[in-house]
Parts: sequence; C-alpha cells; structure tokens
Amino acid sequence: MPDVFDEVHRRCRDGEPVALATVVATWHSAPQPPGAAMVVATDGTVTGSVSGGCVEADLYERARLVLDTGEPELCRYGISDDDAYTVGLTCGGILDVFVERVDTSALPVLEAVAAARRGGHPAAIVTCVAADAGNSSDGGSADPARRLGRRLVLTDEGSVGSLGDDRLDDAASADALGLLAAGRSAMLRYGYHGQRRGGGIGLFVTAYANPPRMIVFGAIDFAAAVARIGAFLGYRVTVCDARPVFATARRFPEADEVVVQWPHRYLRTELAAGRLDERTVLCVLTHDPRFDVPLLELALRHPLAYVGAMGSRRTHDERHKLLSEAGLSPAQLARLASPIGLDLGGRTPEETAVSVAAQIVAARWGGTGHPLAAVDGPIHRPG
Repeated sequence: MPDVFDEVHRRCRDGEPVALATVVATWHSAPQPPGAAMVVATDGTVTGSVSGGCVEADLYERARLVLDTGEPELCRYGISDDDAYTVGLTCGGILDVFVERVDTSALPVLEAVAAARRGGHPAAIVTCVAADAGNSSDGGSADPARRLGRRLVLTDEGSVGSLGDDRLDDAASADALGLLAAGRSAMLRYGYHGQRRGGGIGLFVTAYANPPRMIVFGAIDFAAAVARIGAFLGYRVTVCDARPVFATARRFPEADEVVVQWPHRYLRTELAAGRLDERTVLCVLTHDPRFDVPLLELALRHPLAYVGAMGSRRTHDERHKLLSEAGLSPAQLARLASPIGLDLGGRTPEETAVSVAAQIVAARWGGTGHPLAAVDGPIHRPG
C-alpha cells in the first residue's frame, strides 16, 4: 500500500524506527488481502489497516512491543468462541500478520524501492517472515533467529540485500519476479538453500507494481464519469478518441492522459510496446461500428482483464455479428461484456459508471453481482 510505504520510508529517513505489520496469508473470509499493512510509529501514530478494525487494537500493542524489543513476530488471528469479539475476526476469516521493526538499517532497501517507484518502475520486497528450526543437513546455517526479517529487493536495476543464502536468493528472485509481473503479493516457501520443498523458510513478497491500466475509448460524458471512478479504484486512466475537438485534457481532468488517435491504432501500438497486461481493462463507449469493430476484434484476441462495450441490445447484436464474421471464436466473443455494466437501473453518466465499475470488480474477484443478502458463502473471495 503506497501510503504505508511512504510513511515507513519518511520516518526511517528521518532516523525514526517504526513497527510494520503486514498481512502475509489469509484463509476463508478474511477482510483484507495479503499485502495490507499497518505502521505504528514511536509517537503512537498509526497508518494503514490490516482488518478494518477487528484486530488492530491487539496488533497495536504487539507492534509497540516489537518496536521496543526489535524481535519480529508472526501473529495469527482467527475466530473462536473465546475471542470472537475481543481480538478475533468476527467475519470467520483467518489472518497471518508479520510484525517487524524497520529502522535506518533498512534504508538501502527502502531507497531502492522508492527510486523505482519515482521512475514508474515495479519493485518487490521479499522478506523472511517464518523460519523453522534447521537440521543437520543445513550445516548449521538454518538458525531461525538469523533469518527472520532479512530482506531482498528486486527492481529493474537489479537486487539489493540478501535472504542469507545465494541459492535461496536466486530461487526467490525468479518466483518473486513472476508475482511482480502479475502485480500480486504472496507467500513463498522454500528449504533453507532455496529447495522448492515447501518447508523451512517462509518468504513474503510485497509487490509494488505499476498501477493497472484502464483505457476508455470514446470522449463522451459517460467516459468522464468512468474515468473518475477508474482513478478512484486505482487505475492509470487513458481516454482515447479520434476526434480532437472532444478528446481534451480539460474535459477529462481525472484521466492520466488523453490521446487523440483512432482507437484500434492506439491499442495496437500499446500492445506492441508491451504496455498492457492481464490487469488491463478496456471500456469501449463509442458505440460506433467504425471505431468499435476493429478495436474489439483486436482487444478480444488478447488476454486482457476486462473488455466492455456500450450500446443498445440492437447495437450489441449487430456488433456481435460483425465480430463473428471477422473470425472471432465463440470463446473470444464470450469475453465481451456487452451491453457494458451490471443491471443497477442507473441512467446518469455517474450511475452508469458505478455499474461499469461494479462489473469490473466482480470480474476481478469472481463476484456474482447479486445482493450479498441473497448469496451464501464467504463475502470475501480469495484472489
């Protein structure tokens, strides 16, 4: 979480240690995903959250203790009859939270990540959060106390730090770069020398990836509302339209960029440059076949997260026919969200933008779009 990282970096740069609590694993209906974090400063200031309020009070006390002793701790929070309404999770989920002291000794790591982020480049911090007692085959190198809290940072410029073993560094780097490419934070497990046997060392990868992209095609009032809500959700938003009189930065102040170009040509350029990935969402709001058909034909041939197109059902049927004639398979056509958005009954551009955003979120996490009161099972899906 950028605000948490910035707080840690700022305070450590000023010579002040902090306690950093990071969610490293979740089960069932956990309220926050891996990577959610909370910082406790020496003056008692708290930044961030790991559960939305369920366990923060207890975690605050643990963080203060870790801040004093410097001894990291891996805490597990879950529901039970005894602690459900004290320090447990009433939602029924389970969280593993790693609490560590971060001070000026971590500045090389923090500076490397900060530099990467300033340049718009991804970075990952790999932290040892669990270390089982070693055995004779480890040659005495598997001292848990010596491993906990070690960090390795990966950026475009290379690596900074070490997890204590070259082979472990190599194995963790390869897997962490894969997580970074997907923009995911997650736990990895290895033997003490990088063996992929699932035991010994637990490493948590915190991914600071570039924001996912949202490209809105069609410089109309609905596009302005979609751009606003896209920025709110954390996307880097581009608005693209071939008509310069409509595609202006003044009309779309929340967009990171406004591009005047034929939509399919712009998309082809971005795909060829490798600037789109499986997190990218496209919202096609032009509802003009001159723009829509070549654009959607190209988009649906690539593994993007979401492709939605505005238009009436009649427009959808005609567009579907033209795309089929262009050679798209039934599976590719099935990926098209058209007419775009969920059925919320909205009419205004802002209400339409909410329905589009809701469909994007549902597609990301596997939601149904039904009222939660009508759905059984956990509220929060793993992802």
